[in-house]
Amino acid sequence: MTFLGEEMKIAKDILGLAAEFAVASELCRRNIYAQLTLGPRKRTDLLVETEKSMLRIQVKGKQGREWPGVKGIYGEDIILVFVDFENKKENERPDFYILTVKDWEKLIEKVLTSKVEKGEVTIDDKYMPTWKDGYQGMSIKPQMIKDCQERWDKIKMLVE
Repeated sequence: MTFLGEEMKIAKDILGLAAEFAVASELCRRNIYAQLTLGPRKRTDLLVETEKSMLRIQVKGKQGREWPGVKGIYGEDIILVFVDFENKKENERPDFYILTVKDWEKLIEKVLTSKVEKGEVTIDDKYMPTWKDGYQGMSIKPQMIKDCQERWDKIKMLVE
């Protein structure tokens, strides 16, 4: 049990769901209707109707130092939102980082270029890193994506 003002720990089995609801809440606060999707093996966590199509949103939540094993996003009409609950008290709002496909591509190039040159990792046409041992994805730390913090305008622009 946590008391108001104490740092909270969310159970691992519901951390992702807490993050999805947090993003949906933030979107609704901005007059953007977001619908949660259901199921344990989904590639889209939230759907947002736009004038032309459906915007797909993937959500990654964490309460430790980094988001592990992030495989990224590719294609059109998709956004990746990182939700950071680390060191947050029960009555504090988490931090949000909003990335477009272009943001993800730039991040991969910036962080992994030297590792690609050394042959430690390959990047496929969907900008997913695959390491020599076969592991796919990469860990993301908040400082790596700080330019994307609270960039709700990226979603708003795609919806209007």
